[in-house]
Amino acid sequence: MMGDPRNDAAKTSYAYEWYVVLICMLAYIFSFVDRQILALMIEPIKHDLQLSDTQFSLLHGLAFSLFYAFMGIPIALLADRYSRPRIIAIGVAFWSLATAACGLSRSFAQMFLARIGVGVGEAALSPATYSMLSDMFPRHKLGRAVGIYSIGSFIGGGMAFLIGGYVINLLKSVDSVAVPLLGALRPWQVTFFIVGLPGLLVALLILLTVRDPQRRGVRRDAAGQAQKPSVGETFRFLGRHRGTFFCHYLGFSFYAMILFCLLGWTPAFYMRKYGLSPVDVGYMLGVVVLVANTAGVFCGGWLMDWLAKRGYSDAPLRAGVIGAVGMAVPAVAFTQVDGLWLSVGLLLPAMFFASFPMPTSTAAMQILPPNQLRAQVSALFLLISNLIGLGAGTTAVALLTDRLFKLPAAVGHSMSLLIGVATLLCIGLLAVGCGKYRRSLVREETLAEQGPAPGGAAPVPARATP
Repeated sequence: MMGDPRNDAAKTSYAYEWYVVLICMLAYIFSFVDRQILALMIEPIKHDLQLSDTQFSLLHGLAFSLFYAFMGIPIALLADRYSRPRIIAIGVAFWSLATAACGLSRSFAQMFLARIGVGVGEAALSPATYSMLSDMFPRHKLGRAVGIYSIGSFIGGGMAFLIGGYVINLLKSVDSVAVPLLGALRPWQVTFFIVGLPGLLVALLILLTVRDPQRRGVRRDAAGQAQKPSVGETFRFLGRHRGTFFCHYLGFSFYAMILFCLLGWTPAFYMRKYGLSPVDVGYMLGVVVLVANTAGVFCGGWLMDWLAKRGYSDAPLRAGVIGAVGMAVPAVAFTQVDGLWLSVGLLLPAMFFASFPMPTSTAAMQILPPNQLRAQVSALFLLISNLIGLGAGTTAVALLTDRLFKLPAAVGHSMSLLIGVATLLCIGLLAVGCGKYRRSLVREETLAEQGPAPGGAAPVPARATP
């Protein structure tokens, strides 16, 4: 039986399970293409819609992240109860249509509403996927599975830059494009249609080929019946481990702030400081993200599994600390050097290490909670990390540029200042969180070993020991 912990040791082939990883990664690729394409087209969108840096940051950050974050919890509750592939498929279709709707925007308000739609749709993907993968793989394979899935984010981010650069180059001599039924559209508007609508095929593929795995590590009551998940139970679980989740949620949220700062504002930095065209920036950053970030996600997952095999029960947070330390200097320095290629040379390790938390933060949340709470615990993390990382982070850079430095060309200084502060907070919180996470694991294992209490409920082990 798929996902049965009793069969994990004997099972040699995970062909179907890896297929699910790859198809979910494909969805993740499309999600990041759809959310990241906006960053490359900053200048034409600002010009046509008459936006400031702060307004653009609201489109790129707050409009997306606010609803992505808050819709994650009710959608995750559904994912803990109902078919996860169906929820994912509906989400993919919804955000694909919302991305295409961005191409119809002719004002800040219209674009803001369309970006809200992208966020609502994408909120369905990761919590449900994380929950499925933790039911499909034993603990010693989970880091790699989540890591490969997470690679999709940076393949998507890299493809967004490459596709955007290609389309901008293709249409650079064209002032407008005549589209049947829609009339004349600007090249950046057409780009949203090109990257958005193919996602509908991915939604159909998930709906037709992915089946919901049997849930494992399910908490049962004294009668042996599976307990229904509830928001109240989730918060009681979080309260029992409040120190652990405080360090985990905030530590990785500041890590996310750095990553989204790099992805969101690096195109503008290279355009403004070095005078590069959107086409040149798209091709250059597309290669950087595809090489450095995908390698970072894979290595972060591998490092976590390597540490786990050597007996480090806090491997997810420990790997996060290592990544943050490695990222600190190049992430702050790449905007402060004079030479273009020296800057790119520093950006490569910055992007590499900035990608470590993608698999590590996720795996930590799937290992500790019981099955019924995994998606909700993940959704709450995504709420906090996106509000802090994507919402506050991208907007803070814009505010520093507009209000402190008062010069668009100073965006590099704003990035360095934000990244420096966020890195220190990230390292400190995750380092403290390592010890708290170890103690939380012991506490949950002890509760699991106690068995059902008379007339009450008790957890079964969250997952089999590999």
